[in-house]
Amino acid sequence: MRLAPLALAVTLIACSGEKPGAAQTNAQGADAPARPLTQLPRNAPASDIANVPATTGRANLPATPPPFTVTEIGRFDTPFALAFLPDGRLLVTEKAGRLKLRATDGAVADVAGVPAVAAGGQGGLLDVAVAPDFARSGTVYLSYSEPGANGAALALARATLDSGKAPALKGLQVIWRAGENGPGGQFGANIVFAPDSQSLFLSSGERQRFAPAQDPKQALGKILRLTLDGKAWPGNPNYAAGGVEAMTWSTGHRNPYGLAFTPDGRLWEEEMGPRGGDELNLIEPGRNYGWPIVSNGDNYSGQPIPDHPSRPDLEAPKLWWNPSISPGGMIAYSGKMFPQYRGSLLIAALSGKALLRVTVNGDTATAANQWDMGTRIRDLAQAPDGAIWLLEDGGEDAQGKLLRLTPPR
Repeated sequence: MRLAPLALAVTLIACSGEKPGAAQTNAQGADAPARPLTQLPRNAPASDIANVPATTGRANLPATPPPFTVTEIGRFDTPFALAFLPDGRLLVTEKAGRLKLRATDGAVADVAGVPAVAAGGQGGLLDVAVAPDFARSGTVYLSYSEPGANGAALALARATLDSGKAPALKGLQVIWRAGENGPGGQFGANIVFAPDSQSLFLSSGERQRFAPAQDPKQALGKILRLTLDGKAWPGNPNYAAGGVEAMTWSTGHRNPYGLAFTPDGRLWEEEMGPRGGDELNLIEPGRNYGWPIVSNGDNYSGQPIPDHPSRPDLEAPKLWWNPSISPGGMIAYSGKMFPQYRGSLLIAALSGKALLRVTVNGDTATAANQWDMGTRIRDLAQAPDGAIWLLEDGGEDAQGKLLRLTPPR
């Protein structure tokens, strides 16, 4: 099936894009002149940015019809993340605590042995990542909100996937815990492996608690670099300090939902801001990205937050979106099916109901496309054949579509 393009609808959302909010109205006429993005007000209407490429600063672009053939190939119950096995089979997490294995013929089976999760809100079974040596080891990693006596906390586990007739996780071990139980969503929880496959990066949201993102003793609001068994990576900036500081790669993050390495070895991250101010960051070791001290968005109370330029000592985003797009997953595309997109970052958007493309050149990012998918996109992955697979957010009926994007017929 093909999804019909929809008119551009930019939406303001509650925290982290989990609940749609009221649409932002266009305060100026459709003929309002375009201006350089760096001079636009933070909440300028979309008509002001038509046909203006975003080479720096605000990255909102007018939505355009997707140049793909879009085929629905499955449905899942409140899905969160997907990851391909080397042979083309697919793992999908459902937030309620189910891991699904989809065969290449479309048959779907439950995977036994999944850890207990604290499902609800933004918590549950979250990311799934296939180890770089999976063909030999069969190892997969899961991030999830782990239930505890005082509330949930982010945890990271690994196990061996037995993908036979009765798929199951064997020898599951919890290899890392945030240790910050309690209320609050925004777990982050993305897993990505370093280019040399010797370590992994894990994003940890600040759980809507603000201050922990700047507290070096807490694992919230951080990007962590860990060994493959969940310990602090010896090359981390503050490894000698021990504890959380030894694990921390960067700090000052709000709700990091996407991590991806580009072919030049640079690590990029996107995160949900507060009311506006979603960010794309180039992640450098030991840097502080400013939350909650600075943001290009505002608090949900309406109280403004100082913009990034007010604190040049804190790292500013390479691109930012206001109004929010509510970014979900992100990949760096490298496939053969869409050679024109190789090296680009592709970003899922929830409230933006879009698939975004950002080109990168060294440490520079440029917003290139914002394709209107007409539905909330939670995650995406590149298939072995180079097709782009999207995972729709479950929405009100909890049934999230699995979509395959191929060149137009």
